[in-house]
Amino acid sequence: MSDVIDAREMVDYQVDPAAYKHWRVALDGRVATVTLDVAEDAGLRPGYKLKLNSYDLGVDIELADAIQRIRFEHPEVRAVIVTSLKPRIFCAGANIYMLGTSSHAFKVNFCKFTNETRCAIEDDSHHSGRRYLAALNGTASGGGYELAIACDEIYLVDDGNSAISLPEVPLLGVLPGTGGLTRLVDKRKVRRDRADVFSTLAEGLKGKRAKEWGLIDDTFPTSKFQEAIDERVAQIVNLRSDDKTQDDILHYTGITLRPLTVEATADNRESRHKAPLPNQPEPTSPSRHR
Repeated sequence: MSDVIDAREMVDYQVDPAAYKHWRVALDGRVATVTLDVAEDAGLRPGYKLKLNSYDLGVDIELADAIQRIRFEHPEVRAVIVTSLKPRIFCAGANIYMLGTSSHAFKVNFCKFTNETRCAIEDDSHHSGRRYLAALNGTASGGGYELAIACDEIYLVDDGNSAISLPEVPLLGVLPGTGGLTRLVDKRKVRRDRADVFSTLAEGLKGKRAKEWGLIDDTFPTSKFQEAIDERVAQIVNLRSDDKTQDDILHYTGITLRPLTVEATADNRESRHKAPLPNQPEPTSPSRHR
């Protein structure tokens, strides 16, 4: 029997913050901190360990949920810090062993989902004015750096070791799968020749050179890193608070994202709200997802 993951196996995309295994979300007034702390032995499927804050679909399902909850349940948040709890590593990207045991169809849809999660960050920032800051307290490679460039600003610790990289081409012979080169050139306006060279460097670039090339916004030594992040967040929050066009947003009431019950049949899934929305009757017909 093949050990390749069958793309037809059902994946439950619904998750609740109380059940997060890999992310921690802390809310402090107008600031949210989303911290990656991947549980190595809690992969979506058996057969691999999520070392070095590498991720599988389960990790990204939690991230997608966290982003949507901040966006719709906490409209008062003006700045979101995305960082890591593990020392000297932000994120090693998609787990290679997970990909190696996945079918082609699963890998395609995995990349689609993770890129849509990063698009959700950009969509939220564009429509709400909320700023996302990637506080890279360690190395960010592959999909880890692609997550960072989905944010509005990127700050990398200068500890003599931490680097950013897109090592897919030299190490795996594939292009970055979740918008890496596109965001570098179209979003961050990195010169195309530099983007090409960067994508061939398995070791990546560290603080000073990464800043010179426009791959990050700034770099700070370990002793000043957290202080610098806090200062930048305070600037964003104060700026947004003084912006009169933001008054309506700051006074919005959040919308609770209620869970669904899902019933699966041979060819579809039927979803219902577990409880009716306030002052609204229970839906009489389920939504269908083919």
